[in-house]
Amino acid sequence: MPGRSSASPPFPGGFAYGAAAGLAVDLLLGDPRRGHPVAAFGRAAAAVERRLWRDDRGRGALHTALCAGSTVALGALAARTVRGSRTASIALTAASVWAVVGGTTLGREARAIGGALAAGDLEVARERLPHLCGRDPHSLDGPAMARAVVESVAENTSDAVVGALFWGAVAGVPGLVGFRAVNTLDAMVGHKSPRYRRFGWASARLDDLAGWPGARLTAVLATVAGGNPRGALRSWRTDASKHPSPNAGPVEASFAGALGVRLGGTLAYGGRVEHRPVLNGEGRAVEVADIDRAVRLSRRVTALTLAACVGGRLIASRLKRRNA
Repeated sequence: MPGRSSASPPFPGGFAYGAAAGLAVDLLLGDPRRGHPVAAFGRAAAAVERRLWRDDRGRGALHTALCAGSTVALGALAARTVRGSRTASIALTAASVWAVVGGTTLGREARAIGGALAAGDLEVARERLPHLCGRDPHSLDGPAMARAVVESVAENTSDAVVGALFWGAVAGVPGLVGFRAVNTLDAMVGHKSPRYRRFGWASARLDDLAGWPGARLTAVLATVAGGNPRGALRSWRTDASKHPSPNAGPVEASFAGALGVRLGGTLAYGGRVEHRPVLNGEGRAVEVADIDRAVRLSRRVTALTLAACVGGRLIASRLKRRNA
């Protein structure tokens, strides 16, 4: 309405329109090739790390608090600044969604590797695999790379799409950018290397907490949207707890059951070999064609996530108005 003041409550449908618009832009354009906000955050976090780093959990917790906290604060300030304008609020939400989700680029990278594997060009596939996951590509043959891609599509559907939309529905723009900040910090310092075993502890634990609801939502929607709901549910219930990650376990297990394939097993990260339990042992070995199936399942999960988050946000708004 004209004359809407900055004290007015936020437009209830703003998240729905903004999230849909942001996902549409991501579908059309993918991630920006230059000037990506997540990359800028990463550079800033690295600069803070250079000043704070000690082999100490306390310093790591301070690093996490400064980087994630400042991002949430900036998101809250931006949201408050445009609070009085529906158009500006929707535009900010759309821009934030586009900046933090990565579903289209995830699918493109996965399919590019799948195309190289289908053509028998293992060297090209090995060159592209680090764009998708942190595994050592030189230790992998074709089937192992195909399995790595499917696992990465599953895990990143939760990390790069569902988790962000969930926290956006809960907390608006601060939730969107805060989740991406936490997830990026975990990727930067949350792994179990000698340098980050203590310093990255806080980032890793915070990422586990922030990713918990999105991972379960991803598993539920993969079960619903996949071609084998019974198999996805069985794999989730029996195998998810075997995975070393509390969030990747439900996601990868449900994807494995939905697609009817086996995931897990031996893998290598930067010279460190891990022997992970097999997920969905009743399934068959991953084939190159399963990469495209995983990408299509990821897209269905994304669409259902948008519907679930928008619906939940609108229901919460109505209940709040009714109880006011």
